[in-house]
Amino acid sequence: MRGQPALADNAPVSNLSLIIDCDPGVDDGVALLLAFASPRIELLGITTVAGNVSAALTARNARVIRQIAGRPDVPVFAGCARPMVRVPIEAGHFHGESGLGDLALPKVADEPGPHAVDFMVRTLMDRPPGTVDLAVTGPFTNLAMAMILEPAIIPRLRRVVVMGGARTEGGNITASAEYNIFADPHAAHVVFSSGAQVIVHGLDATHQVRATEARIAAIEAIGTGPAKACATLLRFSRHIEHKIVRGLDAPLHDPCPIAWLLKPELFDTVPCALMVETASPLTLGHTAVEFRLSEPSPIQWVTRADGQGVFDLITEALSR
Repeated sequence: MRGQPALADNAPVSNLSLIIDCDPGVDDGVALLLAFASPRIELLGITTVAGNVSAALTARNARVIRQIAGRPDVPVFAGCARPMVRVPIEAGHFHGESGLGDLALPKVADEPGPHAVDFMVRTLMDRPPGTVDLAVTGPFTNLAMAMILEPAIIPRLRRVVVMGGARTEGGNITASAEYNIFADPHAAHVVFSSGAQVIVHGLDATHQVRATEARIAAIEAIGTGPAKACATLLRFSRHIEHKIVRGLDAPLHDPCPIAWLLKPELFDTVPCALMVETASPLTLGHTAVEFRLSEPSPIQWVTRADGQGVFDLITEALSR
């Protein structure tokens, strides 16, 4: 199925009102740079959560990327500092001590403000129903807590576009679990069972989008500060992937939901039922994805991603 025709009201729109919930993270940094550089996106705010690194560092890193992008107009709201139930688990071995690899970090000031969950709830209740999309590129803790705190936000969401889970590709943090789901499986269960329209970019899709040296060089050649920062992040990720995994080029996980919002024709989706394992210590965080449906489902699983198309989109955005 090309794009996402099975979902109601999800044809591409000229302008996107968007909240990005993230845990920067190298690939979150690339996702943010893409969103900041895309004039079609009205960024209502960036919310951060503990994940790849601590909550304090993810909030700082979002402000760092915002400064590099030259977008002080977009507020950043720090969120949950730990998962709902399980003990915290970070992924600094893939993202470096700072969370942003070896990127030189400018100094940024702390930004007091409302909690990310409160910002989500207030924004979704204040905006007209069906006008705000939410992209989640880290553990789902903030969104799950917002849904529990105020269930009325669920039907008001337009779409929730997430990076998380795996079906045919297995796991990247355990044999059967992808990191974002494993980091807070109970939160993922809340979101996937909420009834909200969710488009899921699991490892099955993101492993089709690889940061080759040629693709990184094309971004670096743009020569701007954001483009150079993007290339630095991608090169760090590529180096770690070659060193720790199997010598493959690094998959580009978190930019895929932003790319889908901007250009959904780069992806194919299939409606599915999706359940998250929350009880088994062996398969905690596993996503059970079933395409054989007995009734309609609000969840779409991305089966195909045009890797070159995604990198072309990033390159075009950063060239502006």
